[in-house]
Amino acid sequence: MHSCYVFDNLSNFCKDKFFKLCLHYANVSVGNPSLWFLVALDTGSDLFWIPCDCRSCVKGLVTRTGRRLDFNIYSPNTSTTSQRVPCSSDSCRLKKQCSARPDICQYQVNYLSSNTSSTGILIEDDLHLITDDSSEKTVDAKIKFGCGMIQTGSFLDGAAPNGLFGLGIENLSVPSILASSGLTANSFSMCFGPDGAGRIDFGDKGSSDQGETPLNLDTPHRTYNISMTQIVVGDNVTNVNFTAIYDTGTSFTYLNDPAYKILTESFASQIEETRSQPNSDIPFEYCYDLSPNQQTFEAPLMNLTMKGGAQYSVANPFVFVPVGDSGTAFCLGIVKSEDVNIIGQNFMTGYRVVFDREKNILGWKASNCYNGTESNMLPISPRASPSGSPSMSLGPEATAKNGSPNSSQVRPGSSASTLSYTHFILVLSIVTNFLMFVLW
Repeated sequence: MHSCYVFDNLSNFCKDKFFKLCLHYANVSVGNPSLWFLVALDTGSDLFWIPCDCRSCVKGLVTRTGRRLDFNIYSPNTSTTSQRVPCSSDSCRLKKQCSARPDICQYQVNYLSSNTSSTGILIEDDLHLITDDSSEKTVDAKIKFGCGMIQTGSFLDGAAPNGLFGLGIENLSVPSILASSGLTANSFSMCFGPDGAGRIDFGDKGSSDQGETPLNLDTPHRTYNISMTQIVVGDNVTNVNFTAIYDTGTSFTYLNDPAYKILTESFASQIEETRSQPNSDIPFEYCYDLSPNQQTFEAPLMNLTMKGGAQYSVANPFVFVPVGDSGTAFCLGIVKSEDVNIIGQNFMTGYRVVFDREKNILGWKASNCYNGTESNMLPISPRASPSGSPSMSLGPEATAKNGSPNSSQVRPGSSASTLSYTHFILVLSIVTNFLMFVLW
C-alpha cells in the first residue's frame, strides 16, 4: 500500500519564509465603477471583507518577475451603488454601539492566529459575477461585506493581504447571501487541482457518485465540521473517533493527539528515506532528505474513513522545502495542534469538494478541475483582472475565533429548491508560483 511520488509539483514547493503564502487566491470585482480585489477563500469564517479607507492594511506586492502590483483600496464614497449597513440591521451584531453612530454598523472579527483581526464597518454593494454557461451573463449581486479599515497580525504579514472571502455557514457569508437571494442553490464546491489551479462553483450540489459524510452542526459556532472513524496509513489500520473542521482557509492540516500521533508515527515507521534534522524554520516535524538529482520517492498511502463509511484518500500530503544550498526535503504537511483539528487545503488537492448546506453534507470526488463540466474556467469580471490573479486558501490565521460578526443563521433549504439556479465560477491559482514575499 505504497505509492511513488514524483518531485515536480511546484504547487507544493514552499520556501521556508513563504509558508503563509502556500495559498490560493481569487480575483473578485466589487462596486461601481468596479474594483478588483485579490482575496483569500476561507470556509473557516463568514465575513467577506476588503481593505477600505484603511489606516492599517497592505497596499501592494512585488511579483517574482519584479512587477509591482498595487492593490485597490475600496471606499464607500467612490462607489455609486454603495450603502452603509445601519446599526438597526439584522446583520449587525455590535448593536450595543448603536448609540454612538446609529447610521453605521461596526464589526470586528478576531482570527486564530495571534493578534490577527479585521475591524471596520459593514457595507452593501454590488459583487459582479459571471454565469457558468454559454451566455456568460453578468449578474450584480447585492452583498454585505466588511469595509476593513484596520487589519492586524498575519493580515499585514502575507495572509489575505487584499481581503478575505468568507464562505462559512452563517448568513453573512457569500454563499449564504447568494442562496437567500435566490441566485444559487444553497451549496457550492471548491476544486484544488494537482497543478495548483482550481475553481469555486457557487450553486454546485455535486454528483450522485461522490463520497459523502454528514456535517456536525451541534457546535457553538457552526462550521464545516466532520467526523472520522478510521485512519489507514499503508499497512496500519487504526480505529479513531474525532472531529475536524474542513477548512479551505488553512494551507496545511492541523491535528492533535491521538490522531496526530497515529498518522505521523504510522507514516514514519513505513518510509525508507532519511529523516531530516529538526529545523525551527519549518513547521513540520516529519521531513525527509532527498538525495541530489532524486526525482521520485515511495511513501505509504493515506486514507481517512469518514462517518458513514466513505473513504477519503489523501492524494499528496507532502510539502517540498529547500535544505542547505542546493538540497531538498519533503515534509508530511501536518502540524501538531494543541486544540482544534483542521483538515487543510493540502489534504483537498485532487478533489472537487462540495459544501452542501441544504443536505448538511460534505461531498468529494476526485478531479483535476478541468475534465467534463469543470473545463470551463470562467473568472469573475475578467475585464478587471490583472494577469495571473487567482483565489486563495489561508493558514489557520484565516479561521475566525468567534465566527461571523453576525449571529443569525441561514436555515438549510431555506432557498426555494424548485427554482432553476444559476452557477457562478471563480478561478483559483496557487500564489507561491508568482509572488514574492514583498509587501508594503
